[in-house]
Amino acid sequence: MHIRRGLLIHTAELSEKWTDRVCNSTLSLFGLHPVGGGKANESMEDLIRNLPLLKPRLDRIEAAGIAVEHEMHALRWMLPADLFAQHPDWFRMDEKGERVADYNLCSSNKDALEYLSERAALTAKILPASSHRYHFWIDDVRTAFCHCPECKKYSVSDQAMVMYNAILRGLRRTDPEAKQCYLSYHATLEAPRTVEPETGIFLEYAPMDRQFDAPLADSSVEKNRSQTAVLPDLFACFGKADAMACEYWLDNSMYSRYTKPPKAFTHMADVTDADLVFYDDLGFDAATTFACYLGPDYEELHGEPDIGSYVNK
Repeated sequence: MHIRRGLLIHTAELSEKWTDRVCNSTLSLFGLHPVGGGKANESMEDLIRNLPLLKPRLDRIEAAGIAVEHEMHALRWMLPADLFAQHPDWFRMDEKGERVADYNLCSSNKDALEYLSERAALTAKILPASSHRYHFWIDDVRTAFCHCPECKKYSVSDQAMVMYNAILRGLRRTDPEAKQCYLSYHATLEAPRTVEPETGIFLEYAPMDRQFDAPLADSSVEKNRSQTAVLPDLFACFGKADAMACEYWLDNSMYSRYTKPPKAFTHMADVTDADLVFYDDLGFDAATTFACYLGPDYEELHGEPDIGSYVNK
């Protein structure tokens, strides 16, 4: 197989043990993932505040030849809710016709998009990527898109594409070689219909609504058929250059239902292996997996996590 492998962990879990584990692995990619959900902006702020403490460990990982690519729901940090009082028209309109400062933005508002680009340029200065690949995602909510008369003309994937294009334009003010992902996930799983990706946008496919105990290519599983049915249109839109899968093979946060203490974790290695072959055969460049809730608190309860077959493949 030629596909590159990586993993993502929560910011607070980057211990010396995790750093050693990654440095001594056969992985190609490593990412920090601030906790998502409704407080993703606060988690991102925590990451930025703790960067001086984290940087020596991240530098060790890069020195081991493993690219560090931060991945996070960054939209609300880039467009803070406290701007709502001054610019309510920058924020999305909900189904009731009211402007709300909860998630994402009004994707037809040019001033909001320009502000988003400015903040993306700042974010690239704070969290530079030596690989020039960035994963600054929109907010982690399935239904939080704009319903204003102009935005309603577009699918949620088209609205997302507008935002990702604006982020890319800002990134390139700081990093002229920057590339930005389009996250195919939940409501934005399908390809955009009318808004084209600008040059430098690549596909990040995250089939979170799949069945996890069966290979993604198993055509007898309806959930997996549904998740993979979008791939031809996604490839037609974005191509396969730099395409990556973002998976959940080691995501003990999911299997623990996002509640601490973490549950004991058993890796379904046969599913992972089958999925890697599937992605490799399709021409994906890379595949990463969340590997959260496997930090020091996990080891105190359950010992060494069951991930060796993935990190040392």
